[in-house]
Parts: sequence; structure tokens; C-alpha cells
Amino acid sequence: MWNQPSKISHFMLDLTPYTCLGAALRDALDRWPNETCLIESDRDREKLRLTYSDFKGLARRLLRALQDADFNPGDRAAIIMTNQSKWLVSAYAIFYGGGVVVPLDYKLSAAEHLELLAHSKAKFLVVEYYLWRAIMHSPEFKNAKMQVVLVTEAPAAVDLAGAYRWEEFRRKGEPTFVNRQKEDPASIVYSSGTGGRPKGCVLTHENYLEQCRALTAWYPFWPGVRYLSILPTNHAIDFMVGFIGPFVCGACVVHLRTLRPEYVRDAFTRYKITYMSLVPMVLKNLERGLRAKFEELPKSRRFLLNRLVSLNRLLTRRRARVGLSRILLPQVHSAFGGQLRAMFTGGAFIEPSTLQFFYDLGIPVANGYGLTEAGTALTLNDFKPFRADTVGKPLPGVELRVLNPDREGIGEVAVRSKTVMSHYLDDPELTTQTIVDGWLLTGDLGRFDVSRHLQLFGRKKNMIVTEGGKNIYPEDIETVFDGLPVKEYCILAAHYIWPAKSLGHEMLIIVLRPESSQQFNSTLRDDLAARNRRLPDFKRVGGYVLWDREFPRTASMKIRRPGLAEEIRKRLDPSSAVVEL
Repeated sequence: MWNQPSKISHFMLDLTPYTCLGAALRDALDRWPNETCLIESDRDREKLRLTYSDFKGLARRLLRALQDADFNPGDRAAIIMTNQSKWLVSAYAIFYGGGVVVPLDYKLSAAEHLELLAHSKAKFLVVEYYLWRAIMHSPEFKNAKMQVVLVTEAPAAVDLAGAYRWEEFRRKGEPTFVNRQKEDPASIVYSSGTGGRPKGCVLTHENYLEQCRALTAWYPFWPGVRYLSILPTNHAIDFMVGFIGPFVCGACVVHLRTLRPEYVRDAFTRYKITYMSLVPMVLKNLERGLRAKFEELPKSRRFLLNRLVSLNRLLTRRRARVGLSRILLPQVHSAFGGQLRAMFTGGAFIEPSTLQFFYDLGIPVANGYGLTEAGTALTLNDFKPFRADTVGKPLPGVELRVLNPDREGIGEVAVRSKTVMSHYLDDPELTTQTIVDGWLLTGDLGRFDVSRHLQLFGRKKNMIVTEGGKNIYPEDIETVFDGLPVKEYCILAAHYIWPAKSLGHEMLIIVLRPESSQQFNSTLRDDLAARNRRLPDFKRVGGYVLWDREFPRTASMKIRRPGLAEEIRKRLDPSSAVVEL
């Protein structure tokens, strides 16, 4: 990176000799006892500030209580919480005791949480009160088998159904540190869509240690760096860049428990933020806000700003020069706190124009590519030079191949790396389908340019990725449409039927085979639309296709989605087939 402190390796913990995260994080806490490691801010109020020594005290008292409650090495402990310090304290305690963290997305429904808790066989659970309340009221709660549940921020007088208050679950005395080996599981991470079958990616300690080494080689942290965390910590990016990476380098994480733009802006200036990660949807919103402010400037000032932006773009064409950009565009950089070095994004398509917009302001956005099965990231833009039309180059230690390329060089991306997961939990069949001869088949279509930058062009899988970075599997949504008065129906991603070799603006469609052409009337359409509204925005179907033939099926009578997609593609053009809801 540019303008980084001399002898940066002096500040970083050398991860080479470590076999597990617990040991690395333990030594990091001892190495920087007086450095601030965590700040928690809610709106315009700072709620908490912890040094590494404070953090260590909280986590060790928590682990002592867990071990007294029969927490053993290898036990699985799930965490369902929004973005906050208790998430990191709990995770460190679990790692220190040799446990396995199961980070679950707090935005899932109570039924989905219970399904994944059962699938992961989690014995322990740390959960926010409002989420626990929803879980307790779920019909499936009677089958829950967690041994100990810790609930954060619970009111004093409420019944917690046998759970403990996180804030009171403490014991004095030294906890027992448990060392783990590199091949041992560190976490079980579920994708945001399950495809009708929970896919728990078992990630080892080696996976995380190698990923951390690769990322900090390009984007190092050090004491004094402040990372603004607005993504939930269960998100793969923030788990690494907002927890493990900063902690092994003595840096500080600022948790912001709101996404309201005015408070995000205030956090930049109040805490002099150095780095930040955000999903493409939030980055686009930030771009729109800045463009609107620029348009409000008087004509003369807007003219001057445009000239300075053009000059900055010219002078940073070959490499980022943040120091120079701050001189040319001081007001823009002051609005970001004056210390911002880069932002990170990934997990979904982002328009090159958005990346170019920020780069021209001297605020580089490192666009990357990765997937849950391979840790946090496989590629990242290193700005040498900046390329808005790619997802960057392979990180150190990552091998990428393009399988069966077509005439344009586009094929399925495969990866081999020490960051690739061990296996899918309790699913050897899916594991052997996904990892072949040591290569992880990503299901994503891409190609390399002459400088080994990776360009992505879509997906082979029957899946879409939303602007917010969520994987949506059509199979998960079909139950909402059970009972429609049609012969049969099926939900597919539009790009799965008509591959356009492009990303962005992806859409789910429902393929309907009515009883007869006359029966698709306003009543059926209204029923379809009403059911669709029950789904969260990011899971809604965007349109429908009418189909007059039997759906192809397997011997076990499951719909052959590839075959159906091929038949539709041969007979129908997308512009005439898809009718928007």
C-alpha cells in the first residue's frame, strides 16, 4: 500500500508459527494492552470504549463461566447478533476455549435460525433479546436443543425460557486456554440462501490464518488505524477485516449500530476512520448522496470541483496517491474524516462507474471477489494500476483457473488455496461435487485479461446475488407460492435461462403452467402478486413466464431445472416472455 508507516511488519503479529486463532488473538491482546481495540457508537452517542486489556478481561470471565457450564473443546457456539462489541467478545472467548463459532445472519427468520441451529448441532447460543423473543415464539422452538443460551440486552423482569443474561454470565478465575491445530474447524458459516438444503461451510483455523496473512500483506493495519464497521460481523468480510485483521495488528474497530447516512458521516469525522467495508448497495447510496451535494454547489464552485477531480484522475492514473488527493480535494476528504485510505466492497456486482467515481475523488474502493467456501476474498484490486472493470488480481497464495473457456475466454472459475473450506457439514456428496481434485468449483463465469485481472460475467448456478450481497436460491422461495391454481410452477433466475454474460440487475422469475391459457386471469395475477409481497424485498419475484408444456422431471419427479431452462431458452426470447409483476 501507499504512504504506509516504515517497518510496518514491526506492528503486525507474525502469524506463521500459529496453529489457531485463539493463540494468535491471545498474544495480540497481550502485545497491545493499552491500545484501544473497540469503540461502540449508537447514533451520536458513544456507548463503549475498550482497550485490549479491557477486552481480555471481559472475554476471559465469560469463558470461565462457559467452561463451568460444560463448554468443551470442539463444542459449537452460535452467535446471532447485530453489529456490536459483545459479538467479538463472545467469539474470542469461544476461540480461546477451543470452540467452534457458528455465525448466523440476524436477518433470517426465527424458523430459519432454528433450522440452522439444529443442523450445526450448536450446544451454546449467544443472541440478542429481540431475536431470542422471536425464536421463543416460533412453533419449532419446542425442538430446540441448545444446552446454554446467553441473551444480551434483555429487560430485567422478562422470562427468558431458561436462558441467562449475557451481562451477568461471569465467573472469577482463570479460564483454560485450549490450543487447536490448523486443520481443526474454527467456524461453520452458512450462505445467506440455503437452496432448500443447509450448506454449512466448515472453515479451519488455517483457512483464517492464511486469509489474514494474504489480506494484510496488501492492506496492513497497525496501532492507530481505525476501521469503521457497519456490516454485521457474521458477514465474511467484516469477520475478517473488522475483527481478526485489526486485532492481530493492534488496530481499533469502531462499531456503528446504525446505517443512517448522517451518523455514518459523523463517525468518519469523529473517529478519523482509516478503512471501511460496505456492500455495493450502500456504496451506491453514498455515491448518490455525494452527487446530489455536488449538484447543489454554485456553478462556479462546481466548475472548479470538476477541474480538480479531472486533475486528480490524471495524476493518479498509474497508482493511488491519497496524500496528493487530500491536497487537491481537501473538502471532500475532510467530509470523510481526513484519514480515509481505502474502502472495501464485494459480494455482489458493482458498476465500474461507481468505483471510478470514488477513485477520481482520491477515495480508492478495493473491489474484490470471494465466496463463503473460500474464506473472505480470492481477488482484490491492489490499485497497481486501478481497474474499475475487474475484481482485481488473485491474492497471495490463491491459484485461479478458468475451466472450459469459450471463444471469448469465458469459463467457470475454479480456485485452489489454503483458504478453501475443509468440507460442507454432514454433506460428503455435495463436498465431492464442489471440490474436485483439490479445486473448488465456484459456479461463477469469468476470464483473465492480459494483466491477470479477473473479470466476472455471471453465474452457472441457479442463484442470484442481490445488491446487498445476499445469495438467493429460488428453491427457498417456492413454498410461498404453494397452492397457486396452476398445473405446476418453478422459480428460476432469469440469467440462468438466458445467460447474458453480464452482472447486475438480476431478477427471479416464476415459470407458470396454467390449467389452460384462459385461466391466467386477473384473479390469478392478483394472487401471485399478493404472495410475492409476503417475501422480503430482496427475495421477491420480478416477473413471470407462461409455459404450455410439461416440466421435465427426474426419476424421483423433481423438476429438472437445467432442462426446463434450456427448453425455455430455445423457444422464448426474454424481452417477450417475461411479464413484470
